[in-house]
Amino acid sequence: QTIGTHNGTFHCDEALAVFLLRHTPAYREASLRRTRDLAILDTCDIVVDVGAVYDAERRRFDHHQRGFQEVFGYGFGTKLSSAGLIYKHFGKDVIASELELDIEDPNITVLWLKLYKEFIEAIDGIDNGISQYPSDQRPKYRNRTDLSSRVSWLNPSWNCPADAETVDSLFSKASQLAGEEFLDRLRYYANVWLPARGFVGAGLTARHGVDPSGRIILFEQFIPWKEHLFELEEEENIASDALPFYVIYPDEFGGNWRVQAVPIASESFESRKALPEKWRGLRDDQLSRVCGVEGCIFVHASGFIGGNKTKEGALGLTRLAVAM
Repeated sequence: QTIGTHNGTFHCDEALAVFLLRHTPAYREASLRRTRDLAILDTCDIVVDVGAVYDAERRRFDHHQRGFQEVFGYGFGTKLSSAGLIYKHFGKDVIASELELDIEDPNITVLWLKLYKEFIEAIDGIDNGISQYPSDQRPKYRNRTDLSSRVSWLNPSWNCPADAETVDSLFSKASQLAGEEFLDRLRYYANVWLPARGFVGAGLTARHGVDPSGRIILFEQFIPWKEHLFELEEEENIASDALPFYVIYPDEFGGNWRVQAVPIASESFESRKALPEKWRGLRDDQLSRVCGVEGCIFVHASGFIGGNKTKEGALGLTRLAVAM
């Protein structure tokens, strides 16, 4: 099997595309041919980022041709580069192979979508010249430390001529750089992010057992929960009048328990239902006297979070807040 891509100056999209292909069962042992000679490219089993053709059945994956407007779908509207094209068609194979899971495992699709959102889409946008913000707004600083920029820096300098063999060697280095970052991100989402999603999903399902109102979620260990909670609420179509108000969890280090009000959006400071105003800013015994719950530690002045020394105390505090 032979993978074809263009020679000369390289970019992050085809560097990653080639790496991804070499992490599929079909192209794991494939050789690479870098050229713009169409006659040579026609002999390749699969071609990326060159040839002016997008035809998945013929294994041709270019995005430069006039009229190309392919996007990933699933709510993503950024035009695809060769990285996005290869990921769209082969990403699940890569993920399943790396994690040694069956490709039909539902977690494969969850990770496939997450990695497009958090990793691949930016590469697509940069390669296609799509700005993150309106063009009439001048950025306050420059960022040249992103992955696409770091791959670009590996190209030979204009005043240091290099032969084709040297450039091909640098391309291999760029492909490895991009690919290893992808795999690192995949391992993080598979081994850290995805288990947290599972815990949050279980807590969301069990919330009526914590309190009949269904407004309280209880975690027995600290978990990064906000992003997952909003996504799962949407996926499960939970009605707005049944959404949870509070999350209880143990403090990461102190051995105490936290009560946190769920914000109206993942990045918002406004809560769905902040802790009661008359508790805000109070601490310790004064707070316990006012609310009638032993072991209170604090309630923040804005009401977005509070603390108690025990799980039972945190539950008591939260149940009162729900009822008020």
